[in-house]
Amino acid sequence: MQMPLVMGVDGARFGWIAVMRDTADPSFADVRMFAQFGDILTSAVPPSIVAVDMPIGLPERAGAGGRGPERAVRPLIRERQSSVFSVPSRAAVYCDDYRTACSIALVTSDPPRKVSKQAFALFPKIREIDSLMTAEREAQIYEVHPEVAFWRLNGERAMSLPKKVKSRINSPGLDERSELLERYGFAREFLSQKPPRGSARDDLVDACASCLIAERILQGKARPFPEDYERDVRGLRMAIWA
Repeated sequence: MQMPLVMGVDGARFGWIAVMRDTADPSFADVRMFAQFGDILTSAVPPSIVAVDMPIGLPERAGAGGRGPERAVRPLIRERQSSVFSVPSRAAVYCDDYRTACSIALVTSDPPRKVSKQAFALFPKIREIDSLMTAEREAQIYEVHPEVAFWRLNGERAMSLPKKVKSRINSPGLDERSELLERYGFAREFLSQKPPRGSARDDLVDACASCLIAERILQGKARPFPEDYERDVRGLRMAIWA
């Protein structure tokens, strides 16, 4: 295997699904499941760039529309913007109890806003990354968002079909995204394979899109949203890359 290796990572039901590509041989692609995000960083062949679909950098107070990254990318993906949830305050993210998280979110947001059940389900994974992130690791780990990735890969046009409808996988939407990924070198057989145990087809497709953004980051072609991003109290940048 040639280096450098880039990786797109998506949170799945049982851990993290990771799609890897060798930038010297784009025909090479592999997919693995990791129980913990930290396992990616200590793997036998650690990737040069990790593009992960999970918020990095947490606000002390949440403003209208969430952090700067959420506000910056929603207009780009238009009808797909419902896939971008507003990240609440750090104190709310570090709550294990839903009602408590909502109470804290209310007093640490302006205007006051509770936490959605969908966002709350992601809190353990957000905390997992937050506990590992350092200023030094910012050169390796970048926050991405699949629909923003598809927007970029699709000539800066939002995908026309939803990936899910009423929380169920929408096959035409996934097929539309898979066809786009094929144009960037992913084999049809790779995209249509049975996903690893603990993940779903949409997780695999999203991880592939994130992997392509990892390549763009390595090549210096990606840019952050917003470009004038802020940093949280720990000094971590708050930006979605594409």
